[in-house]
Formats: sequence, C-alpha cells, structure tokens
Amino acid sequence: MRVFGSIVLLAILAAVAAAAWIWYGLTRPYQGFPSDGVFVTLPHGASNPTVARLLKQNGVIRSALAFKIYARQHRKRKLQAGDYFFNHAMNGQEVFWKIANGEVYRQSFTVREGQTMFDIARALEAGKFMSASAFLNVAHDPRLIQDLAPQAKSLEGFLYPATYFLPLHPTPAELTAEMVKKFREEWARIAASEMAQDESAPEHQRSIMSVVTLASLVERETPKAEERSLVASVFQNRLDRRIPLQCDPTVIYALEQTAQYAGTLTGKDLHVDSPYNTYAHLGLPPGPIGNPGEASLRAALTPAHTNYLYFVANAQGGHCFSPTLEEHNRNVQRYRRLVAGLPEDPPPPAKNSKRRGAHRRAHGTLRQTRHKIRGTGV
Repeated sequence: MRVFGSIVLLAILAAVAAAAWIWYGLTRPYQGFPSDGVFVTLPHGASNPTVARLLKQNGVIRSALAFKIYARQHRKRKLQAGDYFFNHAMNGQEVFWKIANGEVYRQSFTVREGQTMFDIARALEAGKFMSASAFLNVAHDPRLIQDLAPQAKSLEGFLYPATYFLPLHPTPAELTAEMVKKFREEWARIAASEMAQDESAPEHQRSIMSVVTLASLVERETPKAEERSLVASVFQNRLDRRIPLQCDPTVIYALEQTAQYAGTLTGKDLHVDSPYNTYAHLGLPPGPIGNPGEASLRAALTPAHTNYLYFVANAQGGHCFSPTLEEHNRNVQRYRRLVAGLPEDPPPPAKNSKRRGAHRRAHGTLRQTRHKIRGTGV
C-alpha cells in the first residue's frame, strides 16, 4: 500500500512538473535566434505539429510540445501560412496569436506621383524586391485594364502612386494587381466627385484612357498642385485648336522606351521618330507617360477654363501662363534673365556710351544661358 501511494505521489509530482514546464514554455519569452532576427516561412497546408517543429527549429519557441498543446486548446483559430519575421523574444502564446492573426512580414514600397513603369522597375530592383526585367515583363501586359482601356498597350498610367506593403518575396503579378486595384478604387472616387458637379460637361465624355494620358502629361510638367488645372487647360486648349502639344516629357518617354535618354533633352531629340513625340504628332500621345496621382487626375478630368496656350518656368518652381505667343516670348525672356542672374526686366535705354557698353555686356551674359525654350514650356 505504501509503495502504491509513493507511485501515485510520484505520478502527481511528474504531472505537476510537466504542467509547470509546459506553462513555462508558453509564458516565458524565448529567443534562440540571432539578435538581428529570423524569418520563418510557414507553407500552405502545414499542420500545427509542422508549424511547431519549424518554430522550434528556428529558435522562435522554447517548446514545440507546449505550442502544440496550446494550439489544440484553440482549434477554432487556424494558423496562417506566410513569411513571419521575429526580431525580439516572444512567449509561445504571443507567437501563436501572431500567426493565427496572419501578421505576416510586410515591407513598404512607395510609388511616387509621375513615376513611369521604368522608374518603378528600377526602384524595385534597387530595393531588392524583384528584378526590373521581371516587373516590366508583367507591366507590359495590359490585360488587367482591358475593361477600362481596351486600347492600352501596357499598365502605364494605371499603377497608382501610393505606399504598398509587400511580403518577403513579392511577385510582379501580385504587385501590379494591387496597384491596378488601387487605381480603380481611387478613380471611382475621383470620377464620382468630379462628375457630380456637371455630368454633361464635354470633358466628362472623354475616355478614361485620354484622361489618364492627359493627367500623366500634367504630372510630369509641374510639381505644384495648384498649377495642374492650368497646365491641363493649356493642353486641352491646344488639343481643341489642333495645335501640337510640344510637351518635352513625352519626348523623354519616347527615348526611355528605347533606352536612348541620357538625362538631358537636345534639339535633335525633338525629332525622334515616335508616336509619343508631341512635337511631331498632333493630339495626345498613344498612352500615358507616367502614373499620375489624384491632383493631376482631377485636373485632367476637369481642366480650368482659360484661354492659355503657353506656359514657361518662372524660376521660382512654378510657371507663367499666357494666351498669346507674343506674351509667351516676353515671359521666356524674363525667365532667361532670371536664370542669368539679371533683373526680371531690362534696364532703360542707356544715355551714354559707357552705359551702352554695360548694357551690351549684360545681354552677352543673357545670350550665354543654355536653356532650351520650345513649345509650351522650358
């Protein structure tokens, strides 16, 4: 009898010890991985024992048994597949709920307003998210937007500028799908609010493709949100009067498509044989030349009502707008003088030879400025 009692006591003590160990394994933080953190990939369809084994192998949990028991107690909560990053000590319960809630690893990637798909591809490669060529291969396929823009040749213009949170190993197809989804959401909101003001306005009868294309030109021409409706009005007025848009960024885009752009635009470049060259061809280019944001989309959808046909930089980050070539030329001269470090307006006529010489020297300085003035701006 005494032996039996001892056996029972030992069994109770063993059970208590086991329970204590399980409790300790669940409630005490554990970090058996390097201080800079560890990634653990949990495959789709992995069972709870498999998940526990992977976590234990990677030093994330103290006890695989304790984790499995805890998971069994919460059968209604399924452990989610994905890539998880652990960079600090956590107890078994915290690890369970992190995985049950699907808190997979995400890294931010920002697409800035006006970036082309080539810019985005280079940024993705620089950030080691994926290769530029892999992204461009998918971005050149327009099937994601065929219902919106049947004539589109790529996803250019529909990769909406925003910050995206990507998994450890993002795929080009998943990323472009998320960008296009974001465009659809934002376009629906923008179009609804703008068209509610006057659904019968002529500009609201244009295709999405033409609006996005115009918005991409506006985006590339000015960084100032308050100027975008004015820039849009210049381009729209030129379209209505069948005047070439003469938009330098369209030429740059044409050169980028064939990897010919060297960072500066020359007079020779303005003759490049491309449908995107708005010096050589009337109307809008065949598609967007970048990915516009909300302000430019709104401006293109509802341009300001003006008689402007020209604009030129004002040396202060903005532009001067004008309805006539004569006024535009005066604005160009003012810009050239400011860039040359001269007063905005020329001095009054000199009264003696000494002043005339100084006046000639000032104009010599002005002629030395090497700023191209063509079309609508500089």
